[in-house]
Amino acid sequence: MKRNMKQWLEELRESPVKRAMPVLSFPAIQLMGISVRELINSSDAQARGMQLVAQRTKSAASVSLMDLSVEAECFGSTIRVSDDEVPTVVGSVVSSQEEAQALQVPQVGAARTGLYLEAVKKAAELITDRPVFAGVIGPFSLAARLLDVTEIMIDCYDEPDMVHMVLEKATQFLIAYCQAYKDAGANGVVIAEPVAGLLSPALGEEFSAPYVKRMVDAVQDDSFLVVYHNCGGATIPMIDSILSTGAAAYHFGNAIDMEEMMGRIPAGTVAMGNIDPAGQFRNGTPESIREATLGLMERCCRYPNFVISSGCDIPPLSRWENIDAFFAAVDEFYAR
Repeated sequence: MKRNMKQWLEELRESPVKRAMPVLSFPAIQLMGISVRELINSSDAQARGMQLVAQRTKSAASVSLMDLSVEAECFGSTIRVSDDEVPTVVGSVVSSQEEAQALQVPQVGAARTGLYLEAVKKAAELITDRPVFAGVIGPFSLAARLLDVTEIMIDCYDEPDMVHMVLEKATQFLIAYCQAYKDAGANGVVIAEPVAGLLSPALGEEFSAPYVKRMVDAVQDDSFLVVYHNCGGATIPMIDSILSTGAAAYHFGNAIDMEEMMGRIPAGTVAMGNIDPAGQFRNGTPESIREATLGLMERCCRYPNFVISSGCDIPPLSRWENIDAFFAAVDEFYAR
């Protein structure tokens, strides 16, 4: 369903009572009685899962699977899949300048990207009371999966030309992928760029921000927004380059002090975060997540541009009593 997303974001920012916007999709497996393996291989299951989550929660928007293996698989990466964990990338496909040059940019729709596009198209037809966002990986985080996360940190110093070559190809694909989500009816994308959170501010400014900005410039408009997500621990020192991407909103992980981050975000820009996905949603209790949520909101809601969220993608086996307690705590805070 097409809508004025710029207006939606402004209304979210200006509202004295804001809906939470957690990255919540994989726990739908519990509502459907299926495995992660089944979920990632069925567009119907993904769309139905997003619909069930939307029906159960008062989220500001629906967000599709934050599966950061999908795009790497298109480039030839090996994927490890299990029944109860998010898929992961194994090994690397590029280790030299020659392999970087030979790396082919895949067609959008290859491997599971076609299935994920179909899932969001179906979800956008099922969910009409709030925006639908697709989850995609960021350029540096994709390049890190193709080169190996550890190796790329060294390559940024020793083989910068190779890294930039892989980034060029990753960005070319990701722009086309985001455009395909736009064409499929999504109202925006959440670009997950967590590996960039391991970089120094100077390296982030060179190897991540310019490529994310190209993605934003290519697809963002009044009807399609980009939310930038980074759950790395170095996001506060690199916030200037992160903001230079021009994304409509920003989402940060629990590795940082969200209150400190809010002091660095322009008043007119929405920033979201950052209840611990593993420590609270997955392994906490309804009482602990209530306390964490109320505490964070007490510190951060004095900033009108703050929106409460999870710090990252909520794990598949997070208990729904914890998820429900999070939303109940949000209601409790605003009822005061």
